[in-house]
Amino acid sequence: MMMMPTAPSVSRRVFLKLTVAAGGGMLLSATGVTAPRNGVPGADPHREAGTPFTAWLRLDNEGRVTFMMSQSEMGQGVHTGLSMIVAEELDARYDQVHFEQAPVTDAFFNPRYIGANGGQGTGGSSSISQLAPVLRHACASVRDVLLRAGAQQLQVRAAECQTDAGFVIHTPSGRRVGYGALAQAASRLPLPDQPRLKEPKEFKLLGTVVPRRDIPAKINGQAVFGLDVKVPGALVALVARCPVFGGTLGQLDSDAASKVPGVLAVVPITSGVAVVADSFWHAKKGRDALQISWNATPDPRWDSDELSRTFEQLATMPGISARDEGDVERALAELPTRLDAVYESQYLDPAPMEPMNCTAWVQDDRCEIWAPTQFQSRALSAAQRITGLPADRITINTTYLGGGFGRRFYHDYVDEAVEVSKAVGRPVKVMRTREDDMTHSFYRPASYNRISAALDADGRIAAWHHRAVSSSILKRLWPERINPKTGLDATAGHEAANLLYDIPNYRFDWVPTESPVPVGIWRSVGDSQNTFVTQSFIDELAHAAGRDPLEFRRSHLGDKPGAARLRAVLDMVAEKAGWGTPLPPGRHRGIAAVQCYGAYAAQVAEVSVSGDGQIVVHRIVAGLDCGWVTSPDLVRQQAEGGIMFGLSAALSEAITIKGGAVEQSNFHQYSTLRMSQMPVVEFHLMPSEMPPLSVGEPAGVPCVAPAVANAVFAATGVRMRSMPFSRHTLKPA
Repeated sequence: MMMMPTAPSVSRRVFLKLTVAAGGGMLLSATGVTAPRNGVPGADPHREAGTPFTAWLRLDNEGRVTFMMSQSEMGQGVHTGLSMIVAEELDARYDQVHFEQAPVTDAFFNPRYIGANGGQGTGGSSSISQLAPVLRHACASVRDVLLRAGAQQLQVRAAECQTDAGFVIHTPSGRRVGYGALAQAASRLPLPDQPRLKEPKEFKLLGTVVPRRDIPAKINGQAVFGLDVKVPGALVALVARCPVFGGTLGQLDSDAASKVPGVLAVVPITSGVAVVADSFWHAKKGRDALQISWNATPDPRWDSDELSRTFEQLATMPGISARDEGDVERALAELPTRLDAVYESQYLDPAPMEPMNCTAWVQDDRCEIWAPTQFQSRALSAAQRITGLPADRITINTTYLGGGFGRRFYHDYVDEAVEVSKAVGRPVKVMRTREDDMTHSFYRPASYNRISAALDADGRIAAWHHRAVSSSILKRLWPERINPKTGLDATAGHEAANLLYDIPNYRFDWVPTESPVPVGIWRSVGDSQNTFVTQSFIDELAHAAGRDPLEFRRSHLGDKPGAARLRAVLDMVAEKAGWGTPLPPGRHRGIAAVQCYGAYAAQVAEVSVSGDGQIVVHRIVAGLDCGWVTSPDLVRQQAEGGIMFGLSAALSEAITIKGGAVEQSNFHQYSTLRMSQMPVVEFHLMPSEMPPLSVGEPAGVPCVAPAVANAVFAATGVRMRSMPFSRHTLKPA
């Protein structure tokens, strides 16, 4: 049953003038809310003004530089980092550089995601590492033509000129001309194919601390997140979804819901039943009044304990090989010292602070979407599929994201908003409660790991076999990126298939498993589980060999590409943490290191265990080699946030399944780290002039769980081989 609302009368003239109050306002255009400038929507006399030089860059006659921002800001500081790169390579002042949200077109695709079903997206710690070369090339090209145009205007040779702070300067005389005065003339000069990029030693701005672009707006209330979007005449919808994964709509009685004040429509959609109303509260009360029977039967096979037993059985089967070197079986059988262990990791919810939401307005000839999305291209494709409109009739406006962590790579919430708006013919904001979000998310896969290794007579690792059982992330998200010959999902082998240690006989294989639990990206993806397994087991082997865990790791890092960089980061954090020096009574250290998304990270955890068995993490010393950086402050913030995120998951977070449904609904059941539990974090950045690498994935999450687990072993003699650690019974040794 569906009730159609009556649209209010809004004239075109009135509509074009409507604005929302400054507390959460956006300037409105004929198709809705404009894309933000500098992250803040609103009127701007400079918008779209200036001379275009490339698809990425334009310059006005006042010297204002505007570049297109293709990436989503979710707290990681990408608006600041990319602005710094533009200012540096262009030789402009930081306060001269502004940005506008880029449209979803090929010109602004993230190089990491170009290819099958790829496009414009923010994830995999790729914004700086992948877009720095693109933006630097564009800016260096424009800097070149500005310098030549300046030399012509000053009537001197270009070789006698330099650029700095938005000026072309004649070095011998000191005469100068601003970029704004040169914009028109420079735009008529041909851009060089291979401009000279600055060497890192020439950087003036990059590597310094500057004010973040997003902070003022977030403090004064101008920043617009998805939940802040207001479109005149927009309705609000909440969706009732089957609590059991894979269930479908059976029978629907919407009579009671339709009588709730403010409810305007009840709309069956692909994911469930949407109740559309004039406010969130009315939509919620209407949804509460729905009478629904679902085609779904709770299945005990999908209980967490039963899933673990299924994984255990699958671990006895051969897997898909990701790395196979030497003769592992023979070495394991013949070498004198062998260790075997099982490690498990739990399902986890990304649980960003802002629940999923999207506002959509589908009209006969156009569609406009406002969404806190990490993947604009997927949102566009979804809107095309649902509306049947061509891409050039669909506009994606990216708001600030209240956290992402991979969850907003998916577009289920965009689908819902577009479907509902199409059905009712009005702009609609689909909102979710925390309970909706936690019970209908995309979860980090649970995994079951059987791992065996053997030491030779000298106490070195001579054989290693790791078999992991988990569900594929890429099967749902990116099936085109699964190896067509072997069926391997590369994310399942993150870290585990790429250990940098010298081990002559090495095998990692993966057994894919099917379950109704929707799995997806979670910060640092496969590294978040596999680093816990590998770095904990390395620690077990060090103790079996009677070796210091730091020295044992160092001795196995030989000549493989990247091994020296990882060893250097290990040495740095060990020195900063005082590895090997006495600690206060009851405190113990653990260490871990990883190459993750190309970067090199290590951590030392300082831990004690209380008399009642509670783990107290006092201090984390972390280090990272990620090449040259935009701002060390941004990297430090990413590391601190990642450590908190990973530590919370390691200590207490877990999604459990009962009969095919999630048992946790909110933070009273999904226990996250409290401020009182947060340790002192000391972060150290390895100086480097190498190209930039990833930060958000490697800087904090992967190493914290094994470092803490190894410290707990040192404190108690108990080896924790599963997460969360709160499930283990501990007492001080």
